[in-house]
Amino acid sequence: MDSSAISKEGKFAVVIPVFNHGKAVAAVVEKAMRLSLPVFVVDDGSTDSTRENLAPISGIHMLRHDENRGKGAALLTGFAEASKIADWAITIDGDGQHHPEDALNLINAIPAGQRPIMVGMRTGMAVEHVPWTSRFGRKFSNFWVFVSGGPRLRDSQSGFRIYPLPEAMNLGVVARRYQFEVEILVRAGWNGIPVLEAPVKVNYEVAGERISHFRPFVDFFRNSSTFARLIFRRVFSSLLR
Repeated sequence: MDSSAISKEGKFAVVIPVFNHGKAVAAVVEKAMRLSLPVFVVDDGSTDSTRENLAPISGIHMLRHDENRGKGAALLTGFAEASKIADWAITIDGDGQHHPEDALNLINAIPAGQRPIMVGMRTGMAVEHVPWTSRFGRKFSNFWVFVSGGPRLRDSQSGFRIYPLPEAMNLGVVARRYQFEVEILVRAGWNGIPVLEAPVKVNYEVAGERISHFRPFVDFFRNSSTFARLIFRRVFSSLLR
């Protein structure tokens, strides 16, 4: 990685939340380590071969939840540790869909002197084997993030991001599962933290090969509940002014 990009805005660390990604996670972590940055892997109570597959990899900061708490909880655990040595956390999903080297695109897109949340806008989502639920979910989320008072984005569900630390830890996000990633965007908007996007590549395996824990009906209900809560909070707060 270009060392000038690292020194320009501060120190960076990688945070990878993992839950039962045993088949993919070792390759993801090894690619992330090529960035020559500290790598924090948060095993969120995996019950498969995740721990065994990561054991031979030296040089990573391994964190573990005894039971599954959710992606948001795993991210916060990673942020807390990363904040001890870094000013920013680069988050990469453990399922292999991201290309860790694209982190440089996100770093270079940070405006000088600003501390935004950078979201990796995934390109190539229109190919045939990308699930319709992913395409619909992105549009659904984009709309409701904006309605809830957050930024207008093109890919509010991307997990490839850069968060400023400790600001991202102090936004009062309630959700602890996947909904953490949309709620934090809304709360960033409420608190005047810029949210910007930069393009990143995406790798979607054909059906049956990609490791995903997305459950369309359960997660749609949870997303809807989160947005309802945020909209209510926004409306209620405006009435009290």
